[in-house]
Amino acid sequence: MESDRPFSQKLEVPEALTFDDVLLRPKESRVEPDDADVSTRVSKNVELNIPVLSAAMDTVTESDTAIGMAREGGLGVLHRNMEIEETVAEIERVKRADELVIDRENVVTANPDQTIAEVDQMMGREGVSGAPVVDDDDTVLGIISGTDIRPFLEVGETDHVREAMTDEVITAEEDINARDALELMYEYKIERVPIVDDNETLVGLVTMQGLLQRRENQNAARDEDGRLRCGVAVGPFETDRATAADDAGADVLFIDCAHAHNLNVIEAAREIKQEVDADVVVGNVGTSEAAAEVVDFADGIKVGIGPGSICTTRVVTGAGMPQITAVAEVADVAASEDVPVIADGGIRYSGDAIKAIAAGADAVMLGSYFAGTEEAPGRVITMNGKKYKQYRGMGSVGAMKSGGGDRYLKDDEDGEEFVPEGVEAATPYKGTLASELHQLVGGMRSGMGYVGAETIPGFKERSEFIRVSSAGQTEGHPHDVMITDEAPNYSPDE
Repeated sequence: MESDRPFSQKLEVPEALTFDDVLLRPKESRVEPDDADVSTRVSKNVELNIPVLSAAMDTVTESDTAIGMAREGGLGVLHRNMEIEETVAEIERVKRADELVIDRENVVTANPDQTIAEVDQMMGREGVSGAPVVDDDDTVLGIISGTDIRPFLEVGETDHVREAMTDEVITAEEDINARDALELMYEYKIERVPIVDDNETLVGLVTMQGLLQRRENQNAARDEDGRLRCGVAVGPFETDRATAADDAGADVLFIDCAHAHNLNVIEAAREIKQEVDADVVVGNVGTSEAAAEVVDFADGIKVGIGPGSICTTRVVTGAGMPQITAVAEVADVAASEDVPVIADGGIRYSGDAIKAIAAGADAVMLGSYFAGTEEAPGRVITMNGKKYKQYRGMGSVGAMKSGGGDRYLKDDEDGEEFVPEGVEAATPYKGTLASELHQLVGGMRSGMGYVGAETIPGFKERSEFIRVSSAGQTEGHPHDVMITDEAPNYSPDE
């Protein structure tokens, strides 16, 4: 039975704060922003080079976003509004993106008895400019490239590959590293090197394009095999999706639930944790009590009850927790068990992101911030001559109908209408993900410089908050002027 305390005592409520309510207190510093180290952990066993994740939303993160995030040092979390087979394919696409050695099963090959026309069409269809030529036993016989067959100067379309291929093939052994592969390509002026075993059987392929991609993205977040990191959202009761994603190579599984402080959800999350090798992050929560329920088994905790720009949870349900207070409460519990905390939602500016870190988070997750980027899967919309991209909350009617209803512990099996906790909207088209991350992480580094901290752990220990009045909030934004030139990291409409 509940306590018999007077209802009037419920009005004696504590105050909770969010981003606009606080500022970081500037301190003596010798830290230059460019020298700040923003590497962090997103879960117990997964490290990132920047403390940023893209949200598991169907208008924010599919494989293109996940690849872009990992190349910049962060983590993209694939949404779960897709079939399990699609999820596996998306994970594999991320994992293959920057492979040093392309596995045999993913290498496009030609047969010596194919015609030039057939191989030309195949290479165009597969998006490659050349292919190893192998026999039925996968023994490497030669290399065929676009320069060998276009514009059919010495061979005709009906001639066979064996008549046009380069049969003096430079190959490499399975233990070749990136430096040696690059030197080999420069020495022989070639763009691809087949990897063979002791029997000259094809086991993989190294390409110049792949090597240059790795050189350009030296800050990328990679697993122990050098592949890009990938996160995947799974429902608390989706053991099949979780095990399939784990088998496909996902680094972190995110239990994707709007209110994880639900005993059924917690029990199911524990079961998933026992079934997979990947780290498991549990969310979303917003209180110390919730954190205490999951901290003994979770590899990370995700925080956010209703702070998102397209989330209506707080006004529809009357429940929620302002984000700075929510992060601080959860971090108090998680830090004692060395469990990383992710602040999910409500971040409009880079200053909000670094405030979340100061409150105790190890990383931040953003949705609307990335929804307008080139890599995001949302549909492009033109309104009044300006480009926008579709952006919707996972609690919106459209997202729920696409399979996201159980994130809010709701279903529509009886044919009744959903009770949504999000809206569908449009966000300005912004350009590339890399440019947005440059501004976001640059602002976070500057915040570390103002506090005088070189690392994320040092920043969390050294930073202090001051309360801000409504007049102080107004003072903090451009005021008493008309903005004539837009800044890449500030919009008064946000």
